[in-house]
Amino acid sequence: MNVRFVAGFSVIVDEAASARRFYGEMLSLPVKFDEGSDYSVVDLPGLKHFGLWTLRDAARSTFDRDEWPEEVPRPQATLELEVDDVAEAVAELKGRGLELLQDMRVEPWGQTTARLLSPEGLLIGVVYTPMLREEESKT
Repeated sequence: MNVRFVAGFSVIVDEAASARRFYGEMLSLPVKFDEGSDYSVVDLPGLKHFGLWTLRDAARSTFDRDEWPEEVPRPQATLELEVDDVAEAVAELKGRGLELLQDMRVEPWGQTTARLLSPEGLLIGVVYTPMLREEESKT
């Protein structure tokens, strides 16, 4: 599995508005969000992506349900690793005996993802992100 770069890091939060206040107002980070969405992005130079992701949305993306399963440790953050080929990475991870929480799929925003939980409880995605590849090819 060839990891090209960290595609994204998101803090998993319970409530979007409180997280926006803490990271935006208290820490003075440039938090941007779309009205009607719980997802927020912190726009800082040097980062591919830094987000604030609700646990509900993480559960929807990982398990196709609104609640995080009680039997799975609650993650505090997610780290997305951009790989050359998600299917190849999934095969390698499974070959190493790792259990995926979410097998490979294409998200509505066009990113291909597969997710697993680290021993420390970090939600890790192996991903292919077309818009970041476009940015990478421009540099």
